Amino acid sequence: MDRRELAGFLRSRRERIAPAEVGLPAGPRRRTPGLRREEVAQLAFISTEYYTRLEQARAPHPSREVLVQIARALRLSDAERDHLHHLAGTPPGPLPGPSREVRQSIVDPLDRLPEAAALVLSATYEVIAWNGLAAALMEDFSALSRRDRNLVRRAFLGPHRHGRPLYGVSDADAFVRTSAQHLRAAAARYPDDPEVTGLVEELLAGSEEFARIWAGHDVTARPTLCKTFHHPLVGPVSVNCDVLDIADRDQRVVIYTAAPGSPSEQALRLLSVIGTQRLDVPSEA
Repeated sequence: MDRRELAGFLRSRRERIAPAEVGLPAGPRRRTPGLRREEVAQLAFISTEYYTRLEQARAPHPSREVLVQIARALRLSDAERDHLHHLAGTPPGPLPGPSREVRQSIVDPLDRLPEAAALVLSATYEVIAWNGLAAALMEDFSALSRRDRNLVRRAFLGPHRHGRPLYGVSDADAFVRTSAQHLRAAAARYPDDPEVTGLVEELLAGSEEFARIWAGHDVTARPTLCKTFHHPLVGPVSVNCDVLDIADRDQRVVIYTAAPGSPSEQALRLLSVIGTQRLDVPSEA
């Protein structure tokens, strides 16, 4: 255990996190950048005294569980997490679970894409960030529970509007196959995460189609370059589909754009005005 290097690493990671990133007020009396030691300790569910001793290179060897909690509290990347374990003299074990924390530097640009529908998916296809146009094109994710924001669960288990594929997409067969294959790869990366294993068990029990794809043991799939959403208000919307990997968080940014001057571009512009309001449902007096 390299106590001095560990102390310096923890201090540097703590000072780079703005309080707002973890839901804390900045406050007028902060004299140092980043979080306070007691705040990190609270987020990691350990005592302030023990965390302070770690940063002062005076603490005894931390357990693997404590290191995992500190890594989560400091929002470390996978590489930083491994480095933390090596400094503490504890080789890193399996990844604790898919990250659901989206960097603010990813969230902010989503809203700066007024003519593109964009969202962020976790390793298990949970929608963890989105912009207004994505909500208008697909659905209002803010109105859904976290469970219902998982697209692989929705694709295989429903509910589907009027029996149609999820969001009426033209590539429904390709999407369910791709999502199942990506989920198999994620299950191998997070073998000890109960949410991942629980999701797989639920899908195996509830969908013969998923069970058939799962039995194929495939983990790669061809990317979908374009697809068509059949929207209940504006009709078909054909879009290009680009996926950007956020490697250190095991997440994907999905961006849907329409060809310039096309009817689909006009449809997206209309959706940006309509938003998530349902004009096809009569309002109650």
